Amino acid sequence: MQTKPTIWLFDLDNTLHDASSAIFPSIANNMTRYIAQVLKDANHPSDATTVEALRVGYLKRYGATLKGMVIHHGVDEKEFLREAHKFEHLPDLLTRERGLSKILARLPGKKILFTNAPQDYSKQAIRHFNIHRHFAAHISIENMRVHGKSHPKPSKPYLRKLLAQHGWQANQCVLVEDSVANLVAAKQIGLRTVMVTGHGQHVQQKSISASADITVKSVFELPRRLRQLGIF
Repeated sequence: MQTKPTIWLFDLDNTLHDASSAIFPSIANNMTRYIAQVLKDANHPSDATTVEALRVGYLKRYGATLKGMVIHHGVDEKEFLREAHKFEHLPDLLTRERGLSKILARLPGKKILFTNAPQDYSKQAIRHFNIHRHFAAHISIENMRVHGKSHPKPSKPYLRKLLAQHGWQANQCVLVEDSVANLVAAKQIGLRTVMVTGHGQHVQQKSISASADITVKSVFELPRRLRQLGIF
């Protein structure tokens, strides 16, 4: 039986809310415009096909398009994040789920927001959902660095650094995510893992069962699945 308190590491987009319907399309459009301008300024092909291949390719390769744009195109991280998350009125794009705050309150242990989204956007989102008070800490993409370099999820070096910084044991932590790649990395270093499938497109992702201790459609299922995670 576990003796140390549980550390919950919660992803944000498509985990705590539905980002696929409005947020992700808006971010994708913003990134597309920004990447096209970067390529055009460098006299590189900037057609829609090239831009989309870069945006998606860097996301798959590095876990975040930002990292690929920094490595291969020398963009400024803050500028990229600002431009990618520029919304006319963010609340219009956010879908609140009733009862989410009560669900988080029922989970024993410490809760950390752990997201590849930037701090300004993720802070606004959890305040809009009125769940900010449940999180003891907020780890955004700007914070995920190892030896001064960006290491967003699914970076195992950053996960190891995070555990060492706080003196957490890997099996003390539960990563709640919608991304198979992020769950696989966490599982490989010993974290417990929860796959959230209700908001994303996971039909083609065959490694779900290997990467997740439990799979749920929504975080609303978590309180009644604690025993399966070894939490009593």
